Amino acid sequence: MKGLILSGGKGTRLYPITFNRAKQLVPVANKPVLFRVIEAIKDAGIDDIGIVIGDTGAEIRQAVGNGSRWDVKITYIEQDAPLGLAHAVKISHDFIGDERFVMFLGDNVIEGGISDLIRQFASSDWNSQIVLTEVDEPQHYGVAELDNDGKIVRLIEKPRTPPSNLALVGIYMFDKTIFDAVHAIEPSWRGELEITDAIQWLLENSRTVFPFVHRGWWIDTGKTVDMLDANNRVLAELEHRVDGYIDRDSKIDHLVTVARGAEVINSVIRGPAIIGEDCRIINSYIGPFTSIYDHTVVEDSEIEHSIILDNSRIVGIPNRIEDSIIGRDVEITYSPIKPKAYKMVLGDHSKVGLL
Repeated sequence: MKGLILSGGKGTRLYPITFNRAKQLVPVANKPVLFRVIEAIKDAGIDDIGIVIGDTGAEIRQAVGNGSRWDVKITYIEQDAPLGLAHAVKISHDFIGDERFVMFLGDNVIEGGISDLIRQFASSDWNSQIVLTEVDEPQHYGVAELDNDGKIVRLIEKPRTPPSNLALVGIYMFDKTIFDAVHAIEPSWRGELEITDAIQWLLENSRTVFPFVHRGWWIDTGKTVDMLDANNRVLAELEHRVDGYIDRDSKIDHLVTVARGAEVINSVIRGPAIIGEDCRIINSYIGPFTSIYDHTVVEDSEIEHSIILDNSRIVGIPNRIEDSIIGRDVEITYSPIKPKAYKMVLGDHSKVGLL
């Protein structure tokens, strides 16, 4: 089997974090989501992976390279415009050939990986296997309706009145018949070739599509609240270790990771939390469910339930920062000089809460 990762799209729901950065490279527990997807596919025994890229393709190429760090082969497939998931399959035909493959959205995080699913599909005669999970707002997803025997009745993309709460997770397995489907369907009202329409075509043309209902957690990291939730869940599952320096005036618990080159000075860190490479935490408190990425300084400040990206400085903040995502190369400081005022330089789509 081969792997196909979709890594296009602008990530507008995560602005301004993704204003000039690929959404798939935003880290969860200090590891880009796209890297987690590559690892999940590799762990399932697949080492030939295609990545469909769009406007952020140059950044994806630079970050992922040729795949040697995961011992996989990476092939890049350029998509000129975001014309739908089925369009991404269509333009990947030369890479896939006649082999079976798994398609994985590059901004998804799923509990437990996909190894069991891949083994199940590889040993079957199914034409497709789709992964479903129960969601609270199915109208925002592709939705499957099942009969009493658990077989698929129909699939609908973002229905106004969903027939069920079972959403397509963003992990699909196909054989070569999917290429007949993507060539047969027409663009939807959104102007896209929908993967739900392609799978519906398989059903209507007597192909076998097996629905697997995933009972663990799954997160589409498309929004800020989802990114924080994914960070929480992955931090809670990590095997934590300390490779950096902790001075004797600091206190950390067993659910804290401190990467190499990092220093924790006169500070308290309560996990689950992760401190990246070459960070400096000085006279500060880092609370649960916080990820601080590489080369960041936190001094005389408190942070909890947040994601701080690389090369940032947070110094002397009198109130605790929480429920936040702070981007790269950000500086947040406090000045006691009067007159007191808020002084900011904020980019497009920024959100600030002041007390």
